[in-house]
Amino acid sequence: MTKKKYRRYSPEFKRHALKRASEDGMTDQGVCDDLGISPRQLRRWRDQYRLLGDEAFPGQGKNRDEEMAALKRKLAKAEQERDFLKDAAVFFAKESK
Repeated sequence: MTKKKYRRYSPEFKRHALKRASEDGMTDQGVCDDLGISPRQLRRWRDQYRLLGDEAFPGQGKNRDEEMAALKRKLAKAEQERDFLKDAAVFFAKESK
């Protein structure tokens, strides 16, 4: 028996789906078809939003900006290491001639 993988949606995606569903001329089914979610999921999000308001979708606790800054720091470090290794390879290639 295999485990079913559940998709996780960001709070922004959930709010966007609810906003689109509340627009004039849009049906829940139409929004669900466009976004690739089930009508049951949309109803759950709507109920959660009605119950808790703006605090309905807290997310994972990590701000995207913080995550982006951490990834940029890691990338800069990796680029530094790569450049150092390139320079070392050129240096040792000249030495062996």
